[in-house]
Formats: sequence, structure tokens, C-alpha cells
Amino acid sequence: MGDYEAASTGPLTGLPADWPAPDPDALALSRELVQRLHQRIAEQGALPFDAWMESVLYEPGLGYYSAGQEKFGEAGDYVTAPGISPLFAWTLAGECADALQACGGDTILELGPGDGGLAAELLAELERRGRLPARYCLLERSASLRARQHERLERSVPHLLDRVHWLDTLPPSPMRGVILGNEVLDALPVARFRRDSDRVEELLVTAAGDGFAWTRAPARPAVAEAVTAIEAELGQVLPPGYVSEVCLQLPAFMASLADSLERGLVLLVDYGYPRREYYRADRDEGTLVCHYRHRAHWDPLLVPGLQDVTAFVDFTAAAAGAQDAGLDVLGFTTQAHYLMGAGITGLLEARQGDDPLESTRLAQQAKTLLLPGGMGERFRVLAAATAGIPTPAGFSLYNHLASL
Repeated sequence: MGDYEAASTGPLTGLPADWPAPDPDALALSRELVQRLHQRIAEQGALPFDAWMESVLYEPGLGYYSAGQEKFGEAGDYVTAPGISPLFAWTLAGECADALQACGGDTILELGPGDGGLAAELLAELERRGRLPARYCLLERSASLRARQHERLERSVPHLLDRVHWLDTLPPSPMRGVILGNEVLDALPVARFRRDSDRVEELLVTAAGDGFAWTRAPARPAVAEAVTAIEAELGQVLPPGYVSEVCLQLPAFMASLADSLERGLVLLVDYGYPRREYYRADRDEGTLVCHYRHRAHWDPLLVPGLQDVTAFVDFTAAAAGAQDAGLDVLGFTTQAHYLMGAGITGLLEARQGDDPLESTRLAQQAKTLLLPGGMGERFRVLAAATAGIPTPAGFSLYNHLASL
């Protein structure tokens, strides 16, 4: 599929034989989404990939994050850091407490709160430390995920539910507090481009039989301009045939976070690279990663609505967006260095106790969060804040701002 033309995928029949088949209800939703996408393509022509990604993830009632299918844990498609170990939330709790004190704030806003596990563990740990915020807000548009989050919080911290508020959009008035986003930026729709010798092309999705295929067209002006700006920063034109992604929404997204803060901290954790790593010459097929039943693969045209479709984050673009919006970019480092700087090893020692099984379990979880073979190197942490907020302790060991 190197030329990205005429390579089609039957979306419901193209799964490898040894992968679990979707259940009938999920399959029916995917078929309905396929029909809707075919109709859209018939009316509008081939879809830019960011429009395709927006639909397969967020189409009301049918997209991956809008429908009610299981996404997290063993029965879902992937596991995030909060689901691996409460150590992740316990460590972030200290950072949140310090930031709330520094900004005189009383609110934590979590973006894309998943199954509610991070919120539950954060609230429990902040209560243990005597540093509970007055409000813990969850920005979640999916009704099914809201229900799951409420169930998790009611099970774990029922006495704190009066502090929890669900939002459909960012707060209408600027808040004082902390905005958290764990694996949020990777779900922003991206445009896919291909560098030709004399122009920038865009990869589009078109209908092909009962499935979909890649096709190409001259890039929209916004995409061509973004690629030209990237090449200017790199000091070289990308080689012919080079394929990658650019997130046109990222600057506006970072500006919206800045607009939501009167005073406080933004803390974002995700997999990604600084720009020079992102657009390395040998990374010439892009960074798209799809997750289906704990299988990571690279075909976003399969089972629309039933798999997660993500792209690695260009953290240079995220930092630039924060800075352009008036925030100070305070820190950038790997998840391992961040968690160690924020005190995860001390928490691990303090919580292991006398139970050898519990000690072993927590130690294994810590390895997954910290080691390069797990999440430690692949995930990065970016912090930005309003003026006067100190750099979080998580960046005290290594702060790689210069790499941005």
C-alpha cells in the first residue's frame, strides 16, 4: 500500500482470522456507520482523513467514542496508565495539590476521563492528603462513558460524588485550577499528507465496494501550508513519497485550554515526539496506530467505529500552541522521568506494606509505567501554565524543553 492508491479494505471482513470477531450488536452499528460514510462520500467526494477520523471516532451514536461498546481493560481494546496502576493517579495527586495551592484554585478538570479510574484514584488520594478540590469536573460528551464513570466513582468514592460535575464543553468562565489530559491529544483528528517531488498531496478515503480505499489529491491550502512550515523548521524538504500526519486542530485546542484558565496548570500525557523526531526521515509512513481488542495495527479503514484510531502527538506543535495562547511552557519529559521526579518511587515504598503479594503487584505495575519497554519512554508529559505557576516537581530530574 506504499502508493496509497486503489488499496481497499473490506471493513467488516478484513480482520485477520485469529482476531476476535465483533459481537452482532457492534457489527450492526459498524454497518450503519459504513452506510452513512458511503453516502457522505457519494455526496461530497473522497473524505480528507481528518474528516474520516472525526466520523469513525465521534459520529453521534455510531463512532468509537460515541457508541456504548467496551473500550477499556481486558474486555476492551487497550489499557491506559490509570488502568495499569493506581500509582499513576497517586503520583499525579501530589502535582495537582501543589498546583492548586500555587494558583489559589479549587477545581480539577479532566479531559476525556475514560472509565473514571483516574478521577476515582485522584480524589481518594487527595482526600487522604487533606487536599480535596471543591470541584472535580469531567469533560465527557458520551452518555455511555458518563454512565460508566459515574458507576466507577460511586463504587470507589461515593461520599465524594457531590464534588464531581460532568461537562459537555469547556467551562464558559475561566477557572482557577488544573486541567488534566491523559491520552487526549492522540485522539484529535489528523490530516494525512504525502510529499511529492513538486507538491504536497493529501491522502483521502473513498468508497470501494463494501469497503474503503485510499486515494490522493493536491493538499488543501491549510495542509500544504502546515507541511511547508514544518519543512522550514526542519531546514529541509521531506523526501518524495514521505507520508505522515499533521493535526490542524491542535493550535485551536491548546488555545481553548488557555482560555479556560484564569490561573493554573495544564498537564498533558500522551505518546508522541518532539517535531524533529516526529518527522524523521526513516519515519516515512507516519505514526497512525489503531487498537482493536488489544491488537495494535496500522489500518484505520477496518471496522469503522469499532476500533480506536490515533496518531502520535507532535509535542512541538502542542507547546507552540500553548505559548501562542499566552501560557508559559514549563516542562517536557518522558513519563518515566516525570513520575520519578514527582515521587512515584517513594509512594511505591510507602504503599507496599507487609503483604508480599501486594508488594510484587505494585512493583510490576511500576515497571510497566516506568520502563522503556513499557510506557516509560514512549509516553511524554507536557506542562504549561499561566504566569507565576512554578514548574511541577515531575520535571525536576530531567526537563527536555530544549528538544521542542
